[in-house]
Amino acid sequence: MSTIELGFLGAGNMAEAIARGILRAEVLAPGEMLASDPAHDRRNLFEQQLGIATRDQNGPLVEAAPVVLVAVKPQQFDAALAPLGGEFGPEKLVISICAGISTRHVEEVLAPGTRVVRAMPNTPMLVGRGMAGICAGSCATPDDLATAERLLGAAAEVIRVTEDLMDAVTAVSGSGPAYFFYLVELLAEAAVEVGLSEDDARRLARVTFEGAANLLAESGEEAADLRRKVTSPGGTTEAAIRTFDALGLRTTILEAVKAARDRGRELGR
Repeated sequence: MSTIELGFLGAGNMAEAIARGILRAEVLAPGEMLASDPAHDRRNLFEQQLGIATRDQNGPLVEAAPVVLVAVKPQQFDAALAPLGGEFGPEKLVISICAGISTRHVEEVLAPGTRVVRAMPNTPMLVGRGMAGICAGSCATPDDLATAERLLGAAAEVIRVTEDLMDAVTAVSGSGPAYFFYLVELLAEAAVEVGLSEDDARRLARVTFEGAANLLAESGEEAADLRRKVTSPGGTTEAAIRTFDALGLRTTILEAVKAARDRGRELGR
C-alpha cells in the first residue's frame, strides 16, 4: 500500500491542474496522493480520471498527508482550515494557493510551527505550460521551498519572490491566462465586425494567438522584438498598433493589472 505524500484540500480546477502535472511528470503516483472536497463531481473526477482517492471531509486528509496543498476559494479559507488548525504543526508543510491569503494569516489559523509556503500557479499547468510564484512563511525551510518547486515544477516554471510581490504575481500570471482568452474573444468579435463568418473569425483568432504564443516560447526572442519584426513602417500592423496606443491600451492593461493586484490584497484582509 502506497504512503500518502501529498493531500489536496480542495479538488477544484487548479488542484486538478497541479495533480495532472504531477502525474504527467511522474513526480508522484496516484496512490501517493489524496484529495478532499465536498462536491461529489469533483471527487468523482479525481477518482475516475486521475486515480486519486478522495474524502468528503478534510480531517482524514490532514491526518494522512505530511504535505497539504490548500486549494479552496480565499473566502472559504478560514471556515475550511480553522476547525482543523490543531491538526497541523511543525511536522506539516502547507502549500497554500489561495489568492490574497498571506503566510502570516495561514500561520495564525493553524497550529504554531506549521511550515507554510504560499504559491500562485495558473491553469496552463493543465497542459504542462504553467507559471507559478512562491514565497516562504516564517517557519518554512529551504527544503520546503524545494518541495513546492518540485511539485509545482512538474507542469510549471517556478520563481521565488518576496511575499510583498505575491499579489503582483497573482495579477500578472495567475489572472493572466484570462486576459489572453479575453483578447482572443475580442479579436474574434472584431473579425466578425469586418465581415468574416463567426466560425472563420474564431478559428483565425484562436490559431493566430496559439501560433504567436508558440513562436514566443520557442524562438527565445523577446515579445517586443517579435512585434517589431511584423510591424513594417507604414503597413497594416503599424496602423493597428498606433490605434492601440492612441486609445490607451497600454494604460488600460496597467490599470487592469493594478486592479487585480489590489483585489488580491482585499481578499487577504
